[in-house]
Parts: sequence; C-alpha cells; structure tokens
Amino acid sequence: MPSAAERTRTLVQSTCSAVLLIPGLAGGAATRVDQLTPEARSVGPDGEIFLVFPADSPAVRAATHAQDDELAAVLEITDVAPVSVPHRIRGRAWISGWLTCVPGVTEPGRMMLRLEVGETSVDDLWGAESVEPDDFARAEPDPLVSHEAELLQHLHSAHGDQVRGLSALLGERGSAAEHRAVPLSLDRFGLRIRFTEGTGGGTGAADRTFDARFEFPEPVRDIAQLRRAMHTLFEAALG
Repeated sequence: MPSAAERTRTLVQSTCSAVLLIPGLAGGAATRVDQLTPEARSVGPDGEIFLVFPADSPAVRAATHAQDDELAAVLEITDVAPVSVPHRIRGRAWISGWLTCVPGVTEPGRMMLRLEVGETSVDDLWGAESVEPDDFARAEPDPLVSHEAELLQHLHSAHGDQVRGLSALLGERGSAAEHRAVPLSLDRFGLRIRFTEGTGGGTGAADRTFDARFEFPEPVRDIAQLRRAMHTLFEAALG
C-alpha cells in the first residue's frame, strides 16, 4: 500500500488540476480560479514546491508585494478519474505553507514561486490522512504516475472483458450476473476497479457501486513489469 506521503507526492507531480488559494485573494470578485492555477509545478530537493505562473498573475503580485513577510497559501489538488465512472473525483490533497518569489524569470512573461511546505493532508481512495513535511520531502511519486491515465483508458477500451472478468476473484461479492467494471486507479502495488450493479444504468438509485482492489504479486517499477503483473491477474481470474 502506498503511504500517505507517497500518495500526496504523486498527486503533486501528476497532471491533476490544482489551484493556489491565498487568503484575502482567492475568491475575490476580480480574481478568477484559472488565474490561480499554476502552469507547471515541481518538487525541489528539500520538499519545497515550485509553481510557475504568468508574471502578471494575482499570485505573483501577492507574493511580490509581501516581500519579506510570510505569505500563507494553500495548494489544493483535485484528482479526477481519467475514465467515465460514477463518483469520478478520486481524491484531493492540500499543501499549506509560505509563498515567496524565486529570483529570476523562468521564461519571458513567467515567474516561479516557491511554496515552503508546512502542513499537508490527503483525502483519497485510501482514506484521509495528514502528512509530515519531512515525510513528504522524502517520498517518491509512484513510477506509473505519468502513464496512469493512458493505461487506465487502454484497459477500459481494449481489455474491458478481462477487467470485468476479475470479478471472479471476488467470490460471492463478484458473482452478480450483470455488472459493469471500470478501472479506476493504478499504481505500483495494484489495480482498483469500480464495479456497478443494478438496473439504473449506472446513474439511478437501483445501482450499487463498490470498489475492489487487486494487488500485484510484487510492486512494479515500469511498464514491462506492469504488463506481466496484469497478465498474472487476468490468468488468475480465468482459473
């Protein structure tokens, strides 16, 4: 199971949507949410988060005007499943800290901001947990993070029958005559599938939705190992 620190680090270094919330600025009448969305983000060697914004963005102006004062800010990340599935938001992470400008310009018209991490929390498919800054700094993102969306979409479109067939590994829980199965998340430890049963077509009250987690025999480090792990799971489902 990935730790809360690893899950948070993975979200930060993924392509999930993010918004920088600055007290007194976010939500103002003259500030749109898209103006507080960083164009790029990365994590530094000490766990600090670097955010790239247009030089004229409200976030850059606020950090510039703060000068030597500590400017509190929260980076909110929202993780949405890359495939169509009931209850599509998979999780959120909040990284609060202090915002400063990084000297120099990354490129014309752009400015880099540094978020020194103070408090971090994540609420996702694994549950809600807090993360210590040192743990966040030491954690590594999941090795599949840059490929996860494409892999889930491929599993859903090209291997739908095999994905649905994994219900055979669930015993009575997966014995429904009719059910839909959508690959929901993928990491180095395993695959999570959202099953939907019922007559409501996936949207009505008659539907029952549940998640099932299928662990790999051992953690995978790359796509080649993932292929072997998925083959093992599919073979096990066939009995």
